[in-house]
Amino acid sequence: MAPTFPPLTGPTRIEVCVDDLYEIGDDGSVTLSVHAQPGAGKSEVVGRHGSAVKVRVAAPPQGGRANDALVELLATEFGLKPRQVSVESGQSSRLKRIRLVGLDPDDLVRQLRRLLGGGNVRPRDAVRDKRI
Repeated sequence: MAPTFPPLTGPTRIEVCVDDLYEIGDDGSVTLSVHAQPGAGKSEVVGRHGSAVKVRVAAPPQGGRANDALVELLATEFGLKPRQVSVESGQSSRLKRIRLVGLDPDDLVRQLRRLLGGGNVRPRDAVRDKRI
């Protein structure tokens, strides 16, 4: 006999796992893995790329302009000042490690989930039926 489930009503929240995207240093700073795409039509956080946050920046990759645009965008998205955000490694690579100073780890997780679409409301039936 097949198991029966109680009727599901209303929406539910889907939590996005973000633990593999960052590390917290001994000094409390956060190092975020970022996959940057310079020369895009507009600057925006677009989702995940493996174990990194995928970010498109409109600036070209010449003269560090894309890195500067990336720092500005991430500072804005995380509510930090640009001087609190720096490229730790990968200055000339698409895969970068970005250091964020002064960001509470709980706020980081909340912001990452917001940026990556976590907590989106989806129908409960879609969750049960795995149609998401």
